[in-house]
Amino acid sequence: MSISPYELSIPTFQRGFTVLTKLLDKAEAFAEEKKIKTDVLVNARLSPDMLALAGQIQRLSDTAKGAASRLTGTDAPSFPDDETTLADLRTRIAKTVSYLATVPESAFEGAAERTVVLKSRGQDVTYTGKDYLLTFALPNFYFHLTTAYAILRHNGVPVGKLDFLGRT
Repeated sequence: MSISPYELSIPTFQRGFTVLTKLLDKAEAFAEEKKIKTDVLVNARLSPDMLALAGQIQRLSDTAKGAASRLTGTDAPSFPDDETTLADLRTRIAKTVSYLATVPESAFEGAAERTVVLKSRGQDVTYTGKDYLLTFALPNFYFHLTTAYAILRHNGVPVGKLDFLGRT
């Protein structure tokens, strides 16, 4: 079985954002039921040195956009990290998903062999497209998606494994 870089990235990212949107639906309903301000959730974090929920979602967006851009050799849109409400975060997700929908499968021709260079702590790290996708982009995407889920769960939002898996 052969799986293309497109199949590993764009549909995976789109599905992750669908799951995230449903998690935010539950967060909004939870906040309304418990009479808490949603900005409490938007600014919640698991640890003082970790990004808040808003930052996790911003990194998810940047990771997906960056992967599509780097693997296709095209430019991705840039979004300012200025989301402060659940509505703002939903808009960011929608803009990211809209961008991903514009990246055609044909643009991934040669992506597995394409050279991808990232700056990390002031140094260039060079990958093949395949290694970048499998060892950086996908793990990074799932790290931030998992952390967003964990922040919501830690703050009492009634979500579970099936929600994370997109089965509810």
